[in-house]
Amino acid sequence: MTLENPTLQQARSELQVDQEFLTRYNRPGPRYTSYPTAPVWNDAFGPDDLEQVHREADRANSDVSLYMHIPFCESLCLFCACNVIIQKNKDVAPPYLDVLKREIEHVGGQISRRRQVTQFHWGGGTPTYLSPAQIEDLFGFTREHFTFGPEAEIGIEVDPRVTSRAHLEALRKLGFNRLSMGIQDFQPEVQKAIHRIQPFEMTSELIAAARELGFDSINVDLIYGLPHQNATSFAHTVDQILQLKPDRIALFSYAHVPWLKKQQGSFAAFLPEGMQKFEIFRTGLLKFIEAGYLYIGMDHFAKPGDELAVSQQNRTLHRNFQGYTTKAGADLYGMGVTAISGIQNAYAQNQRDLPAWEKAVAERGIATMRGYRLSDDDRLRRSVIGRLLCHTVIFKDEIAREFAIDFDEYFAAELTSLEPAREDGLVLLEANAIRATWLGRIFIRNLAMAFDPYLERQHLNAKPLFSKTL
Repeated sequence: MTLENPTLQQARSELQVDQEFLTRYNRPGPRYTSYPTAPVWNDAFGPDDLEQVHREADRANSDVSLYMHIPFCESLCLFCACNVIIQKNKDVAPPYLDVLKREIEHVGGQISRRRQVTQFHWGGGTPTYLSPAQIEDLFGFTREHFTFGPEAEIGIEVDPRVTSRAHLEALRKLGFNRLSMGIQDFQPEVQKAIHRIQPFEMTSELIAAARELGFDSINVDLIYGLPHQNATSFAHTVDQILQLKPDRIALFSYAHVPWLKKQQGSFAAFLPEGMQKFEIFRTGLLKFIEAGYLYIGMDHFAKPGDELAVSQQNRTLHRNFQGYTTKAGADLYGMGVTAISGIQNAYAQNQRDLPAWEKAVAERGIATMRGYRLSDDDRLRRSVIGRLLCHTVIFKDEIAREFAIDFDEYFAAELTSLEPAREDGLVLLEANAIRATWLGRIFIRNLAMAFDPYLERQHLNAKPLFSKTL
């Protein structure tokens, strides 16, 4: 199966939607970095359960993916909904790293050295909040406790405002081969509103230095729907991004969740909504297609030869808490405050409060706050949703063989619920396949939601649990 972009003319034609259509589909929904999603997890799942899962994974001898959470930032970006700790005084870093090493040591002791690390990712916060020396020390300590594969993908999120040439040199020397950097928008008015002043020249210089040092892949993150954005101004930002020629681009919808992050309320009156927000997305999408990037799905673009694009065409693309990944089958071990693990058929999340995480790691070595073990039905639905989001198609016979079910019988209600989306041109309901159309790929979260029975209960909450799909 080959996924290709439509022609520019086809894309423009299919992206002609009206306000009524947006009202129907622009509603709260998960990004499905896991299924079931985090609101389903519970605190009945604790450290004992996670260590049992560790033992099961070791018997399965699966590959290992590591995630390291560095929560600190020097200043708060007002749009941010991540778990971050704002602290200009960097004296907070050494105590945090001491506790993190204790967790690394404990988790590493439960993973056989015969299992190879195929992916290692540092996120945050701002990992380059740490000094080059601290990064080298933490990386070296991690290597002492895990076996890294020779082709391991080693990536890190960097903030151009605080990342120096010395940082890049240290990262490259250690073996980091992928960089992901937030940009959001280059327009001064937008940057001022979100409290993130990051000129184009600063970002361009960092990317040039990274290419000079030989990083394999550079990803940039943009956000549409920010205060004061419009289609014309965002077109200028996209033109500047295309000058930088990143290997991958993430174009995220701004998640407005002021009930979770109060600082977002400061610019609520200036947010583009509805058709205006869609026009911003449409502008970026068409420009990236015209420039030759492939639309992977949801919010990701990649150059045709990029590993992400190749993996999608081979139908080996996977989705986890870091978004789309080519490392299907690897168990994800998250370490650090609030970090999430996805191991075999279970999820676990660390304590989100720093003192609680520190205390738990000191006493136990791990700091599980909540988690979840998947039922047989969960595993089936996770596979269905994952294939739709990653490959844009579900082949019924594959699912039927793998889970010993009659697909049409098992999902009769879901197929019926997809009929309106079929009538609106989002999905093709074929005899042996459920296939997202080009327009359906843009609203693919809505299609996936048809297979999520937990949503009906979650909608009874007084406050929304998820941002809107657009």
